[in-house]
Amino acid sequence: TTGFVYAASLMGVTGERGSVGAQAERLVRDTRAAGASHVCVGLGVSTGEHAAEVAAYADGVIVGSALVRCLVENEGEAGLEALRAKTAELAAGVRGST
Repeated sequence: TTGFVYAASLMGVTGERGSVGAQAERLVRDTRAAGASHVCVGLGVSTGEHAAEVAAYADGVIVGSALVRCLVENEGEAGLEALRAKTAELAAGVRGST
């Protein structure tokens, strides 16, 4: 099978949050029980700790607003450096080395 289900960890508008929704793990479990092979979680993921939490039960971690913020808040090369640092932080979380 190809593709994945994007499981929104919270209801509402997308963007960074202080935490990942507490119901996200149950949502992943229920979505798999309904037949989904791959379930990825997003909405609110903005730190390495969030990424580690989600990676423990989901097949993928989706990040958007936190990456865009790196570029919006920093101009030129500084934006690219902020983006590099954020992606490294998130990757370390997924790999379990936060």
